[in-house]
Amino acid sequence: MNLVDSSAWLAYFADEPNAGFFAEAIEDTELLIVPSVCLYEVFKVVLRERGEDDAFSAVAAMQQGTVVDLDTTLAIEAAAIGLEEGLAFADSVIFAVARKHTATLWTQDTHFRSKPGVNYRAKTDPA
Repeated sequence: MNLVDSSAWLAYFADEPNAGFFAEAIEDTELLIVPSVCLYEVFKVVLRERGEDDAFSAVAAMQQGTVVDLDTTLAIEAAAIGLEEGLAFADSVIFAVARKHTATLWTQDTHFRSKPGVNYRAKTDPA
């Protein structure tokens, strides 16, 4: 299983230098899980930067994977993981979903780089 975090989705949609690195996980939709919090984060950024049509297109593409909703059990697991790992809310949920599904987490967020089960690629500035 693969889980692509919000920063990686945004890099992919913007065709940033790391887009190709994340394409493997994103395009294998049978193995892709998508935390609902990633839908929120990506929709918000794309809505702000590109408008409603592009935001809905991005979310539609993300929903080709299996969406994992935040329920009570996951919220409690995420809170414990967030406290243990020093992560903010969204990152706690993302990391909890990855653990729950034994998924590889694909990211360019530095706070995940040394964690187990993570495929990290440092963010590069678009040219």
